[in-house]
Amino acid sequence: MPQIDLNCDMGESFGTYQKGADADVLAYVTSANIACGFHKGDPSTMRKTVRLALDHSVAIGAHPGYPDLVGFGRRAMDASPQEVYDMVVYQIGALAAFVQSEGGRLHHVKPHGALYNVAARQPSIATAIAKAVYKVDESLILYGLSGSALIDAGRAIGLQTASEVFADRTYQEDGTLTPRTAPDALIETEEEAVAQVLRIVRDGRVRSQQGTDVAIAADTVCIHGDGPHALMFAKRLRLALDEAGVAVQAVRRRRDGST
Repeated sequence: MPQIDLNCDMGESFGTYQKGADADVLAYVTSANIACGFHKGDPSTMRKTVRLALDHSVAIGAHPGYPDLVGFGRRAMDASPQEVYDMVVYQIGALAAFVQSEGGRLHHVKPHGALYNVAARQPSIATAIAKAVYKVDESLILYGLSGSALIDAGRAIGLQTASEVFADRTYQEDGTLTPRTAPDALIETEEEAVAQVLRIVRDGRVRSQQGTDVAIAADTVCIHGDGPHALMFAKRLRLALDEAGVAVQAVRRRRDGST
Protein backbone atom coordinates (compact mmCIF):
# COMPACT_ATOMS: atom_id res chain seq x y z
CA MET A 1 0.00 0.00 0.00
CA PRO A 2 1.44 3.42 -0.91
CA GLN A 3 1.75 5.88 1.95
CA ILE A 4 2.34 9.60 2.33
CA ASP A 5 2.65 12.23 5.02
CA LEU A 6 0.57 15.40 4.73
CA ASN A 7 2.37 18.41 6.18
CA CYS A 8 1.15 21.96 6.61
CA ASP A 9 2.90 25.21 7.55
CA MET A 10 1.27 26.60 10.70
CA GLY A 11 1.64 28.99 13.61
CA GLU A 12 2.00 31.97 11.30
CA SER A 13 -0.13 34.40 13.27
CA PHE A 14 1.72 37.28 14.88
CA GLY A 15 0.50 39.53 17.69
CA THR A 16 -3.00 40.67 16.82
CA TYR A 17 -2.69 39.45 13.21
CA GLN A 18 -4.33 36.09 12.65
CA LYS A 19 -3.33 33.88 9.73
CA GLY A 20 -4.58 30.44 8.76
CA ALA A 21 -7.19 28.02 10.09
CA ASP A 22 -4.75 25.88 12.04
CA ALA A 23 -7.20 24.35 14.50
CA ASP A 24 -9.44 23.09 11.69
CA VAL A 25 -6.75 21.99 9.22
CA LEU A 26 -4.98 19.92 11.90
CA ALA A 27 -7.80 17.39 11.71
CA TYR A 28 -6.68 16.39 8.20
CA VAL A 29 -2.87 16.55 8.19
CA THR A 30 -0.26 14.35 9.85
CA SER A 31 2.63 16.81 10.30
CA ALA A 32 2.72 20.49 11.29
CA ASN A 33 5.62 22.82 10.49
CA ILE A 34 5.43 25.55 13.12
CA ALA A 35 6.90 29.02 12.53
CA CYS A 36 9.60 29.93 15.03
CA GLY A 37 9.25 33.71 15.25
CA PHE A 38 11.63 34.81 12.49
CA HIS A 39 9.39 34.92 9.41
CA LYS A 40 6.15 34.77 11.39
CA GLY A 41 4.86 33.53 14.71
CA ASP A 42 5.50 34.69 18.25
CA PRO A 43 5.97 32.88 21.58
CA SER A 44 2.27 32.69 22.42
CA THR A 45 1.37 31.49 18.93
CA MET A 46 4.12 28.88 19.06
CA ARG A 47 2.85 27.50 22.36
CA LYS A 48 -0.79 27.46 21.26
CA THR A 49 0.02 25.77 17.93
CA VAL A 50 2.18 23.14 19.61
CA ARG A 51 -0.66 22.38 22.01
CA LEU A 52 -3.15 22.09 19.15
CA ALA A 53 -0.86 19.75 17.21
CA LEU A 54 -0.34 17.52 20.24
CA ASP A 55 -4.08 17.41 20.87
CA HIS A 56 -4.56 16.15 17.30
CA SER A 57 -1.64 13.66 17.54
CA VAL A 58 0.10 15.45 14.68
CA ALA A 59 3.90 15.27 14.34
CA ILE A 60 5.56 18.61 15.09
CA GLY A 61 8.36 20.19 13.11
CA ALA A 62 10.31 23.42 13.43
CA HIS A 63 9.87 25.77 10.48
CA PRO A 64 12.88 28.11 10.58
CA GLY A 65 13.22 30.97 8.12
CA TYR A 66 15.10 34.16 7.45
CA PRO A 67 14.48 37.00 9.96
CA ASP A 68 12.02 38.79 7.69
CA LEU A 69 8.61 39.45 9.26
CA VAL A 70 7.70 42.11 6.71
CA GLY A 71 8.46 39.90 3.72
CA PHE A 72 7.08 36.73 5.31
CA GLY A 73 10.47 35.10 4.86
CA ARG A 74 10.05 34.92 1.11
CA ARG A 75 12.95 37.26 0.31
CA ALA A 76 16.40 35.73 0.10
CA MET A 77 19.02 37.31 2.35
CA ASP A 78 22.77 37.54 1.89
CA ALA A 79 23.50 35.38 4.93
CA SER A 80 26.66 33.32 5.26
CA PRO A 81 26.52 29.58 5.96
CA GLN A 82 27.60 30.30 9.55
CA GLU A 83 24.81 32.85 9.99
CA VAL A 84 22.30 30.38 8.57
CA TYR A 85 23.58 27.68 10.92
CA ASP A 86 23.19 30.00 13.90
CA MET A 87 19.68 31.15 13.02
CA VAL A 88 18.48 27.59 12.40
CA VAL A 89 19.90 26.31 15.71
CA TYR A 90 18.25 29.26 17.49
CA GLN A 91 14.83 28.61 15.97
CA ILE A 92 14.88 24.84 16.46
CA GLY A 93 15.81 25.39 20.09
CA ALA A 94 12.97 27.83 20.64
CA LEU A 95 10.30 25.54 19.27
CA ALA A 96 11.77 22.43 20.90
CA ALA A 97 11.44 24.12 24.28
CA PHE A 98 7.71 24.68 23.74
CA VAL A 99 7.24 21.11 22.51
CA GLN A 100 9.04 19.72 25.56
CA SER A 101 7.17 21.98 27.97
CA GLU A 102 3.87 20.73 26.54
CA GLY A 103 4.89 17.09 26.93
CA GLY A 104 5.78 16.33 23.32
CA ARG A 105 8.83 15.63 21.22
CA LEU A 106 10.09 17.46 18.16
CA HIS A 107 9.83 15.28 15.04
CA HIS A 108 11.34 17.18 12.11
CA VAL A 109 12.72 20.41 10.68
CA LYS A 110 11.58 22.04 7.46
CA PRO A 111 13.07 25.37 6.34
CA HIS A 112 10.65 28.06 5.26
CA GLY A 113 10.23 30.15 2.14
CA ALA A 114 13.34 31.73 0.66
CA LEU A 115 15.61 29.78 3.02
CA TYR A 116 14.04 26.55 1.76
CA ASN A 117 14.53 27.57 -1.86
CA VAL A 118 18.11 28.74 -1.39
CA ALA A 119 18.97 25.50 0.40
CA ALA A 120 17.45 23.52 -2.44
CA ARG A 121 20.07 24.80 -4.88
CA GLN A 122 23.06 26.02 -2.84
CA PRO A 123 25.05 23.17 -1.25
CA SER A 124 26.83 25.46 1.25
CA ILE A 125 23.53 26.70 2.71
CA ALA A 126 22.03 23.21 2.58
CA THR A 127 25.00 21.85 4.51
CA ALA A 128 24.72 24.61 7.11
CA ILE A 129 21.06 23.72 7.74
CA ALA A 130 21.74 19.98 7.85
CA LYS A 131 24.60 20.53 10.29
CA ALA A 132 22.40 22.68 12.52
CA VAL A 133 19.71 20.01 12.65
CA TYR A 134 22.23 17.24 13.30
CA LYS A 135 24.00 19.15 16.06
CA VAL A 136 20.73 19.91 17.88
CA ASP A 137 19.26 16.41 17.58
CA GLU A 138 20.49 13.83 15.10
CA SER A 139 17.23 11.88 15.37
CA LEU A 140 15.23 14.72 13.77
CA ILE A 141 14.03 14.26 10.21
CA LEU A 142 15.04 16.91 7.68
CA TYR A 143 12.25 17.81 5.25
CA GLY A 144 13.39 19.24 1.92
CA LEU A 145 12.45 19.60 -1.73
CA SER A 146 12.58 16.25 -3.47
CA GLY A 147 15.83 15.85 -5.40
CA SER A 148 17.38 18.99 -3.93
CA ALA A 149 20.75 19.90 -2.44
CA LEU A 150 19.10 19.96 1.00
CA ILE A 151 18.15 16.29 0.77
CA ASP A 152 21.67 15.46 -0.39
CA ALA A 153 23.22 17.43 2.49
CA GLY A 154 20.99 15.79 5.07
CA ARG A 155 21.86 12.31 3.87
CA ALA A 156 25.56 13.15 3.69
CA ILE A 157 25.69 14.20 7.33
CA GLY A 158 23.70 11.18 8.51
CA LEU A 159 20.21 12.58 8.98
CA GLN A 160 17.02 10.85 8.00
CA THR A 161 15.41 12.91 5.25
CA ALA A 162 11.89 13.25 3.88
CA SER A 163 11.51 14.21 0.23
CA GLU A 164 8.78 16.81 -0.10
CA VAL A 165 6.45 17.55 -2.99
CA PHE A 166 3.81 20.24 -3.32
CA ALA A 167 0.11 19.93 -3.99
CA ASP A 168 -0.49 23.44 -5.30
CA ARG A 169 2.77 24.29 -7.10
CA THR A 170 3.81 23.54 -10.67
CA TYR A 171 7.12 21.94 -11.62
CA GLN A 172 9.87 22.55 -14.16
CA GLU A 173 11.42 19.76 -16.23
CA ASP A 174 14.50 19.69 -13.98
CA GLY A 175 12.29 18.80 -11.00
CA THR A 176 12.38 22.26 -9.40
CA LEU A 177 9.33 24.30 -8.47
CA THR A 178 8.20 27.02 -10.83
CA PRO A 179 9.25 30.34 -9.21
CA ARG A 180 6.42 32.15 -7.44
CA THR A 181 7.16 35.18 -9.62
CA ALA A 182 6.04 33.24 -12.70
CA PRO A 183 2.35 33.52 -13.71
CA ASP A 184 1.86 29.74 -13.75
CA ALA A 185 3.57 28.97 -10.44
CA LEU A 186 0.39 27.99 -8.60
CA ILE A 187 -2.20 25.36 -9.45
CA GLU A 188 -5.50 27.18 -9.30
CA THR A 189 -8.06 24.38 -9.10
CA GLU A 190 -8.52 21.72 -6.44
CA GLU A 191 -9.12 19.09 -9.13
CA GLU A 192 -5.70 19.67 -10.69
CA ALA A 193 -3.95 19.76 -7.33
CA VAL A 194 -5.53 16.50 -6.15
CA ALA A 195 -4.76 14.82 -9.47
CA GLN A 196 -1.12 15.94 -9.26
CA VAL A 197 -0.72 14.54 -5.75
CA LEU A 198 -2.34 11.21 -6.59
CA ARG A 199 -0.10 10.75 -9.63
CA ILE A 200 3.04 11.61 -7.67
CA VAL A 201 2.15 9.22 -4.85
CA ARG A 202 1.05 6.31 -7.03
CA ASP A 203 3.34 6.67 -10.05
CA GLY A 204 6.29 8.70 -8.80
CA ARG A 205 5.92 11.18 -11.64
CA VAL A 206 4.79 14.77 -12.17
CA ARG A 207 3.97 16.63 -15.39
CA SER A 208 6.25 19.62 -15.86
CA GLN A 209 5.27 22.99 -17.31
CA GLN A 210 7.25 21.98 -20.40
CA GLY A 211 4.93 19.00 -20.92
CA THR A 212 7.38 16.28 -19.90
CA ASP A 213 6.98 13.65 -17.19
CA VAL A 214 9.54 14.00 -14.40
CA ALA A 215 10.42 11.22 -11.95
CA ILE A 216 9.98 12.44 -8.38
CA ALA A 217 10.31 10.82 -4.95
CA ALA A 218 7.68 11.70 -2.35
CA ASP A 219 7.65 11.02 1.37
CA THR A 220 5.55 14.04 2.32
CA VAL A 221 3.17 16.44 0.57
CA CYS A 222 2.94 20.10 1.57
CA ILE A 223 -0.43 21.79 1.63
CA HIS A 224 -0.57 25.47 2.48
CA GLY A 225 -2.82 26.36 5.39
CA ASP A 226 -3.10 30.11 4.88
CA GLY A 227 -5.20 30.30 1.71
CA PRO A 228 -8.90 31.13 1.68
CA HIS A 229 -9.81 27.57 0.70
CA ALA A 230 -7.17 25.76 2.75
CA LEU A 231 -9.58 23.84 4.96
CA MET A 232 -11.77 22.73 2.07
CA PHE A 233 -8.73 21.56 0.11
CA ALA A 234 -7.24 19.70 3.08
CA LYS A 235 -10.53 17.82 3.50
CA ARG A 236 -10.78 17.02 -0.19
CA LEU A 237 -7.20 15.83 -0.56
CA ARG A 238 -7.38 13.64 2.55
CA LEU A 239 -10.60 12.06 1.29
CA ALA A 240 -9.12 11.45 -2.16
CA LEU A 241 -6.06 9.75 -0.69
CA ASP A 242 -8.20 7.60 1.60
CA GLU A 243 -10.42 6.57 -1.32
CA ALA A 244 -7.34 5.74 -3.42
CA GLY A 245 -6.08 3.37 -0.72
CA VAL A 246 -3.12 5.53 0.25
CA ALA A 247 -2.06 5.31 3.89
CA VAL A 248 -1.76 8.85 5.28
CA GLN A 249 0.63 8.99 8.21
CA ALA A 250 3.59 10.93 9.54
CA VAL A 251 7.04 9.89 8.41
CA ARG A 252 8.40 7.36 10.89
CA ARG A 253 11.73 8.02 12.55
CA ARG A 254 14.12 5.23 11.68
CA ARG A 255 16.21 5.70 14.79
CA ASP A 256 13.49 4.76 17.27
CA GLY A 257 10.43 3.89 15.18
CA SER A 258 8.35 6.66 16.74
CA THR A 259 6.29 9.33 15.02
